[in-house]
Amino acid sequence: MIVVMKEGSTKAEVERVMDVLKQKGLGVHLSEGAETTIVGVIGPKERVRGLGIEGMPGVEKLVPVSNPFKLASRAFHPDNTTVKVGDHIIGGSEPTIMAGPCSVESQDGLLEIARAVKASGAQMLRGGAFKPRSSPYSFQGLGEEGLKYLAAAREETGLAIVSEIMEPGLVDMITSYVDVLQIGARNMQNFALLKAVGKTQTPVLLKRGFANSIEEWLMSAEYIMSEGNPNVILCERGIRTFETYTRNTLDLNAVPVVQHLSHLPVLVDPSHGIGYARYVTTMARAGIAAGAAGVIVEVHPKPEEAWSDGGQTLTLDQFSDMAEQVRQTFELVQSFTKQHSVV
Repeated sequence: MIVVMKEGSTKAEVERVMDVLKQKGLGVHLSEGAETTIVGVIGPKERVRGLGIEGMPGVEKLVPVSNPFKLASRAFHPDNTTVKVGDHIIGGSEPTIMAGPCSVESQDGLLEIARAVKASGAQMLRGGAFKPRSSPYSFQGLGEEGLKYLAAAREETGLAIVSEIMEPGLVDMITSYVDVLQIGARNMQNFALLKAVGKTQTPVLLKRGFANSIEEWLMSAEYIMSEGNPNVILCERGIRTFETYTRNTLDLNAVPVVQHLSHLPVLVDPSHGIGYARYVTTMARAGIAAGAAGVIVEVHPKPEEAWSDGGQTLTLDQFSDMAEQVRQTFELVQSFTKQHSVV
């Protein structure tokens, strides 16, 4: 349920509504938009209806929320959420570009990539230190040593660090090194892990599982937010379909659908979404054209020598070209949206 307050309602009236709800053991979430103030209510709707909220001073109406995800719902939070990472705002006035190798391989190699992607306009360096792999015999990452290399790259370049977390017990250690915790596709429904990162205030990049619905994806975001961490960034990274000419199918439908359902910022991952480097730039443009706030891509000086995912990885020159195309596409979309009031 949500309580929509009247335009011009006072702070005291809003607080009174919240107090009444809290006294009945209901959770509350305040959202103060440019024009509307909404009090989101978490708990059985039957209990809310018996409180006489509709008749309280300053209340416009009581509206049921049908979506099972509440905190992630746009009904609870009508205005777009932005997530601040360092000096960059995800969901802000410029596109977010996260780039780096699939796996951290060496300190010198990582620094070469970090310097190059920084020069091409990336704000964040991605790199896997702990790698979930389909085969137990594949490279699993350098672990904490890889995180140290990432931290050193941040020290030199100023790039924020994005790296994957796989276990709840590693939260404290990994958050001491990184700026954004990535929840990979295979762990999207690892609920113990979602709760653990939800207990931090570290931004979380939540990738959609390759066989999960949009509602399941948003419910995973709800797990994180329900533990107190509002800093969730959604990432569409491709779903499995019957197509064999691509690794996955980048579901661009998900971008506008999620933006309609939720206030959280959405990025796209064209590297995993299509799985072949030759198509990554095209799909990065497409993701931005669909309304995504930015992209996360894999980059390596010599993709053919990369320890993992070389086939979908851009060279440094290819990344530079992609980054420029992403910026230009973003500017066109922003201009069009302002002119035509597209929602």
